[in-house]
Amino acid sequence: MARPILALTAAAAALALSLSGAARDHQSHHHKDQAMSDPTPYAFAIHGGAGTITRDKLTADLEADYRAKLGEALAAGQAVLADGGAATDAVIAAIQVMEDSPLFNAGRGAVYTAEGRNALDASIMDGRTLNAGAVADISRVKSPIALAARVMTDSPHVMLAGEGAEQFARDQGQEMVSPLYFYTERRFQQILQVRGEDKEAVLLDHDGDDRPSKYGTVGAVALDKHGNLAAGTSTGGMTNKMYGRIGDSPIIGAGTYANNASCAVSATGHGEYFIRATVARDICALMEYADLSLAEAADRMVMDKLVKMGGDGGIISVDHAGNVALVFNTPGMYRASVREGEDAIIGIYKDDD
Repeated sequence: MARPILALTAAAAALALSLSGAARDHQSHHHKDQAMSDPTPYAFAIHGGAGTITRDKLTADLEADYRAKLGEALAAGQAVLADGGAATDAVIAAIQVMEDSPLFNAGRGAVYTAEGRNALDASIMDGRTLNAGAVADISRVKSPIALAARVMTDSPHVMLAGEGAEQFARDQGQEMVSPLYFYTERRFQQILQVRGEDKEAVLLDHDGDDRPSKYGTVGAVALDKHGNLAAGTSTGGMTNKMYGRIGDSPIIGAGTYANNASCAVSATGHGEYFIRATVARDICALMEYADLSLAEAADRMVMDKLVKMGGDGGIISVDHAGNVALVFNTPGMYRASVREGEDAIIGIYKDDD
């Protein structure tokens, strides 16, 4: 009888050991699940364009206006994130504040094309799903970023342009406006001045002269409490740009990109260079495949690759850990950022940080 009892005892011990291990594994998985369900500290950043932005080119009143509007836009997105809202919603909320302001080259502050019209572009990307939406060459939609979001969520496509995009906007119940809604005297005088000097000239938002040209593309990037990333960009493009010209802002991978595995990026600058260098996507790819930090990846693209190509501008970015990088190779960039539990930072010039 000894052998069976010994065998039973050994089997019981083995079973107990197995159950103990399973319990430990379950407890470990339970703790992991708890950790994953814990809220992620949010992080948020916005930009309003980069360029030759120096203290001698802004009056005290105008500088104050920019800082106030940047603060308002940042607060709009931050409120969404603080309430547990989605990164995409925070991006839209902030960008709409800047689209509604004539200070920036987006929405109501959009520049004029060579044809004397406003042609607006925008895009948004969800880092959780990698879904994206973009619109280009629209003139009758009040909020281009809101329409880009609808392309992402309510169409089978990524980009819609021109009349097709505007028809989609009407079908989706988006707010439509007269093209005159985008008229501002400052922008109208700007196109007259440029055309008077050189009919073929194309004026970038960040050209370094005394003309009223330092009003740029806007964008936002966010990490929400659920650990999801998003990026969005909206612009009026270049003053006196050719008919049909589309820059980097509505192009996923060039001016906008987001992936939960790495980061979210929104760009501003000379779009043709950002398209050729696929700046937004490459920053994320350098994190994913070269194991670079967000700051290292952003510096390599903006301060090295773009400079060597002859392109100027900047980016805002946030990674899946909540790190924020605001990098530009120009004298200034309208920008603001905040991380949960920290004070907001608003900057215009290089030395603001």
